[in-house]
Amino acid sequence: MNTMSWQKYSSYNFWIVIGIYLSIFVNSIVFFQQPFEFYAGYLSFILLLPVFVIKYGINKGLFFIFLVLLIIGVIGIYSGNNTSAQFIKVFVGLTLSYFFYYYVVVQLNYGVEQLFTWYLKGAYIVAFIGIIQFISFQIGFRPGYDYSWLLNKWGFYSGGNFGIRVNSILGEPTYFAALLSTAFFIAVYNIFSKSPFFLTKRQSWIIVVSYVLSFSGLGQIGILLTFVFLILSFGLIRYLFVLIPVMFLAFYILYNNVQEFKGRYDGMVSLFYYNQAFELGKTHGSSYILYNNYTVALKNFAENPIFGGGLGSHVTAFDKYSLAKNFLVKGFDYNGQDASSMFLRLMSETGLFGLSIFFIIIFKCYVKRDENYLSYHWLISNAILIMILLNLFRQGHYFLNGFPFFMILYYYNSVSYKNYIEEQNLIST
Repeated sequence: MNTMSWQKYSSYNFWIVIGIYLSIFVNSIVFFQQPFEFYAGYLSFILLLPVFVIKYGINKGLFFIFLVLLIIGVIGIYSGNNTSAQFIKVFVGLTLSYFFYYYVVVQLNYGVEQLFTWYLKGAYIVAFIGIIQFISFQIGFRPGYDYSWLLNKWGFYSGGNFGIRVNSILGEPTYFAALLSTAFFIAVYNIFSKSPFFLTKRQSWIIVVSYVLSFSGLGQIGILLTFVFLILSFGLIRYLFVLIPVMFLAFYILYNNVQEFKGRYDGMVSLFYYNQAFELGKTHGSSYILYNNYTVALKNFAENPIFGGGLGSHVTAFDKYSLAKNFLVKGFDYNGQDASSMFLRLMSETGLFGLSIFFIIIFKCYVKRDENYLSYHWLISNAILIMILLNLFRQGHYFLNGFPFFMILYYYNSVSYKNYIEEQNLIST
């Protein structure tokens, strides 16, 4: 793209880029919390969606999927598996999110590479703020590490080896680890590559260091997946024999030095493997919350295996099946809204219908590295896939931090790759 066309392109879509940044990176500001939480990024939906609908019409594929979810939701309400308030809140938010990000891709002429670049630049800024947060804590400069003076849905998290778990402007370290996992993959690739992708090596190092300083259990999984995916992409299976002992060493260090990691791991093993009962003061709270939601999701799925109970129905199922509903100690009903895992929530609320759509997209749209085609598509595909997997495991909110944006980008990256292959084949013939 030449300079003049890029300047026109950038100017014409400036507010769209601002909208993307708001919806993805600024989710620690809410304007009100009842009857639902109104995030700053929702302003982009309100201002831009009507214009997009008038300009581009309705996408038939998305319309069909959400029509089915609407019908399922209405049936769930009348059968007593859901409430209208819960369904409307989730359905409207999810529908607006997916249509908005679809229109963004269309408006920007399916420019997957440019859209992904904007995300990486935003991720770098967030990571840089994370470094400032860490340094500010070490020197005792509170405004530099405690952002509650600016962000009203934000918390400070102590822990780790240095007294702080970095979360930058995100609500908590887990959100930070999930959202920046895609950038972390690219950053690690850049550090070992002679030709960095979109980010400089200095920017890549800042992302890597900030990511590690989150001391997030989900982040540790993201780090592991990054090295596994890179090794598999380059066909370096033999290096797995090097990676495996390194993984065990890393696990040993974390388990013996990071109490939060040790507690979560012990809790997961005792609940999922040994099926031990909850013991107050011994069983890790977060581990039990995940196990509890796993139990609820299984029971809701058993009752509604094909289409689930409907969007938002996990709350009703949680009230019926929660193992902690008779606990005298409060706090174990936490994450009943989002099932503590997107896989569990999809299973509970959308059944085989929702899970099938999700995994068909994951497998059919995956782009593996091919040495015969020197394109960026495999990098974007693997990087986004790590975020998808982390969200499936531990993030149950359907559209927090712009998750639908990455699902849409993952799909159109595959489309772009197929078009690229066709062009290369035509050139070679």
